[in-house]
Amino acid sequence: MTGGSREIALVTLATEQPAASFERYRDSFRNLGVKTLHHIDARMREDCADPQGLEVLEQVGGIFFTGGDQLRITSVLGGTPYEEALRRAYLRGAAIGGTSAGASAMSATMLVGGADEKSASRGTVRMCPGLGLLRDAVVDQHFAQRGRINRLLAALAQNPGTLGIGIDEDTAVLVHGGLEHMEVLGSGTVTVLDARSAYVGDASEAAVDAPVRLGPVALWVLPQGSSFDLVRRRATHNRPQAGEHSAVPVSR
Repeated sequence: MTGGSREIALVTLATEQPAASFERYRDSFRNLGVKTLHHIDARMREDCADPQGLEVLEQVGGIFFTGGDQLRITSVLGGTPYEEALRRAYLRGAAIGGTSAGASAMSATMLVGGADEKSASRGTVRMCPGLGLLRDAVVDQHFAQRGRINRLLAALAQNPGTLGIGIDEDTAVLVHGGLEHMEVLGSGTVTVLDARSAYVGDASEAAVDAPVRLGPVALWVLPQGSSFDLVRRRATHNRPQAGEHSAVPVSR
């Protein structure tokens, strides 16, 4: 947290039960030593200019997005004073992250839905722009638990230059060092897929529901303590150092 701040803003945009969600997270964050948890509860776009909420976003050391529907995060928040305050907080070094839908929203390309059980095809996933705090990446969550590798591959077939990051439950990635490295935390694993060097791909020609060709695709499975170089796209043995900015997608 910036300056050792122990104040966090909890953003419940994604959930349909904001009050209940806030109560659950308040207990969890209190157990982690957070001094004050502020509730940012915006139901509509006009709520995203509330002066009190803006003051909170300007002062906290961390901003955390709950789970739910990630499209609500971007469609309600995008282009509002709250989003501008979020980006100012990011630039001054506040830690920004989220769980489930809140994790997916961190990346530049955001998965908003898709079939877990189908082969990779153009119709397997629905995507749109995310918050863009994590550049050149797409994040999926509940990854191993819901068997989501095919839908992440489908996303890469349409965006092969984008890095795929699949986060298991009870697992997180901590991204720091100027967004150059990420570190894996938690009891599960993070699956990283890189299709940048793929020379086989026919997503643009394939029918919407037809399986796509894609390959080769580099794959890493990273347990706790693993580090990954997001620039060179390779696993590393060195623990990254905290940088000026931090984005913390979390899946649980």
